Amino acid sequence: MISSTSNPHVKLLRSLRELPKERRRERSLFLEGVRLVAHALDTGAELRLALYAPEQLQATPEGQALLARLAGRPGCYEATPTAVAAAADTRHPQGVVAAFGWPELEPRGGLRLVLDAVQDPGNVGTLLRSAEAAGVGLVLCARGSADVYGPKVVRAAMGAHFSLPLRADLSWDEIGAELSACPVIYAADAAASMPYYAADWKQPAALIIGSEAHGVSDEGLSWATHRIAIPMLGRAESLNAGVAGSIILFEALRQRTRGRT
Repeated sequence: MISSTSNPHVKLLRSLRELPKERRRERSLFLEGVRLVAHALDTGAELRLALYAPEQLQATPEGQALLARLAGRPGCYEATPTAVAAAADTRHPQGVVAAFGWPELEPRGGLRLVLDAVQDPGNVGTLLRSAEAAGVGLVLCARGSADVYGPKVVRAAMGAHFSLPLRADLSWDEIGAELSACPVIYAADAAASMPYYAADWKQPAALIIGSEAHGVSDEGLSWATHRIAIPMLGRAESLNAGVAGSIILFEALRQRTRGRT
């Protein structure tokens, strides 16, 4: 059983947690928690390394089920709660931390979502989770957005990384090439006069969500064919990126499944 916080496996997981360059070099996601690790296994993702504390996992039925899947599996090691906590990102770890290979998913049909320097990890994770639920076919992340493979984004996305086609760290030339087949590109803009529900989401389209502080960039706006807004009656000037993007994504889903009425 691994007990030392300086064990090489603990150090590797900690480096994946802390350092974007290590995540890119290893092309690995850092995951922790029973639900996320179990979901990743359910999708058939490549498990590269896991540390688990048996006594912690045995405390819940879900943990017991995961323990049975990890015990004796190559690359999975029993560890003390202290060793697991040394690698974990949360204040109260659930007894399992792991590294999975980056999913390599091909784009599919459906809406394209562009994150234009969305910097808050919680907002990015929320948008990925909503995009997966709304059937988005590809998410494109412009440079300047939060690291989509960072632990906080992964936790907020709740497993979306394993079923949502995703491209990160893209220039606008690269994003433009991906959007070339979209006849309509909508940019979310609080000052726009066109409400988001007036847009025709049934046709091939893309949605650009901008940064929390500055909105869609000039480069993003140059690609947009229309600007849309979410009408509001209250005093708030705008919604955060995660909420605003989710509202629009589910309107697109509604139209695509029920029509525009």
